[in-house]
Amino acid sequence: MTSAWPRTADAVVVGGGTIGAWCAWFLREAGLADVVLVEQRTLGAGASPRAAGMVRAQGGTEAAVRLGLFSRDFYAGQQERLGIDSGFVAQGYFMPCFSDAEVAEARARIAMQQALGLDVRWVEPEELDEMNPAMASGQTRGGSYAPGDGYIDPPRNVLAYTAALFTSGVRVLERTAFTGLLRDGDRVTGVATTGGGIATDRVVLTGGPTLAAVGRAAGVRIPAGGARHQVVVTQPHEDLVPDRLPMVFDVASGIYWRPEEGGVLWGMSNPEERPGEATEFDWAYYDKVRGRIAALLPATADLGLRRAWSATIDYTPDHLPILGPLLADGGGPVSGTVVAAAGGHGMMWGPGVSKAAADLAVSGTTDLVDVNPLVVGTDGVVAVDALVVPR
Repeated sequence: MTSAWPRTADAVVVGGGTIGAWCAWFLREAGLADVVLVEQRTLGAGASPRAAGMVRAQGGTEAAVRLGLFSRDFYAGQQERLGIDSGFVAQGYFMPCFSDAEVAEARARIAMQQALGLDVRWVEPEELDEMNPAMASGQTRGGSYAPGDGYIDPPRNVLAYTAALFTSGVRVLERTAFTGLLRDGDRVTGVATTGGGIATDRVVLTGGPTLAAVGRAAGVRIPAGGARHQVVVTQPHEDLVPDRLPMVFDVASGIYWRPEEGGVLWGMSNPEERPGEATEFDWAYYDKVRGRIAALLPATADLGLRRAWSATIDYTPDHLPILGPLLADGGGPVSGTVVAAAGGHGMMWGPGVSKAAADLAVSGTTDLVDVNPLVVGTDGVVAVDALVVPR
């Protein structure tokens, strides 16, 4: 996507996944004339096209809600803004409760979410059953419901950000690995790559589950890694058509589902599995949890699978994003750098994390989200002494 090697740039973004690609586009939208994106493989070669595509603003923290709201609105407005979109469908999303403790947590969460402007409400058990005809009745004590939450088509998202990068004039260097950060003291002066150096005073480091390796190349430890996530798609069934199947997240079991190809797509992660790269499907864990979804969605009990896959998604210690400057081993921020990770929620929070990272790179601040709790030091602890990016 570029014919001449760029020797200088207004900003360099490392990583061509959802975070890096949309961040590069937002940097162009912010007015930077020369933005370069460096990708070791090809755009979308990582976890982006293998995600489940869930887009939920019903987060459990203020940061999660704000990032989710921005991302959801961004996906919904892509067609008008870009002429292409990521296939967003506002399916409506339930988070049912199965205990008194979950009810209390949900009601407190709803109050917080409503205060931030999210259209979400409590649904009593009878109404939840009525709105979920495919779900077994009489199972819940009610739950939260946000009609605007939905899902995207992950491969189409890759297509959308590829087209957006091309039309906006971002210079994309595929098959080009980031090999180091060039610095003058505590200030960035450029990046080193397998294709040569690029002088710049703004660098955004992304990489999803490979972000730790990006950090090592930069000479520091970034507390991020990878974790296995699994997704299956069942055979079609008349009870699983979209108008009978709102999206549901069973928080207690970590299982969620949505419509897909006349059946149901559902995903799971094993909370007892140690973090690490894992792309093989764990059939033993699937067999362990499939009974739970069969109890909640009876139509799936005897259905075979059309597809099953596993992907390594990014992992952070608190499962929240990392947003803020790269911190050197001494603890001080490297001026002009931004580290951006979605904490395992690249589709759900990706555009929001990308926009906040672009804001930080351009001005050192962002109005989208309070980054104070998201600046993480090399020891994995929130670094309260480096809350903004100095420029």
